[in-house]
Amino acid sequence: MDNLYYKVKLYLEANSKTESEFNSNVKLQNNGSGDYIKVWNVSGVAKPTDSQLNALALNATKENNNSIIRQTRKKSYGSIGDQLDLLYKDMLADKGDKTGEWFKKIKAVKDANAKE
Repeated sequence: MDNLYYKVKLYLEANSKTESEFNSNVKLQNNGSGDYIKVWNVSGVAKPTDSQLNALALNATKENNNSIIRQTRKKSYGSIGDQLDLLYKDMLADKGDKTGEWFKKIKAVKDANAKE
């Protein structure tokens, strides 16, 4: 379902619509034989054809993968409080640059979870 979600999202964005319009006007479903658009109530934009959606497949996959990476990064970064504590300790040690522990931790997370 994720890939269809991102295909529809990209289609709407290409037609000057927002994600909030997606969430309130489009319903996706899977009946066991594949994902499909069950409800389409987007004002001023025709429901996309399969060929229009398929043309967005590559970018939709990229968006889906990057979304997963963002979620993984968020968990790996730790809480904002812990990050601020690391920054504070780095500042006390005059390491508010690339030698600080906060920077090293964030860089390691980003390197291990690179976006496409």
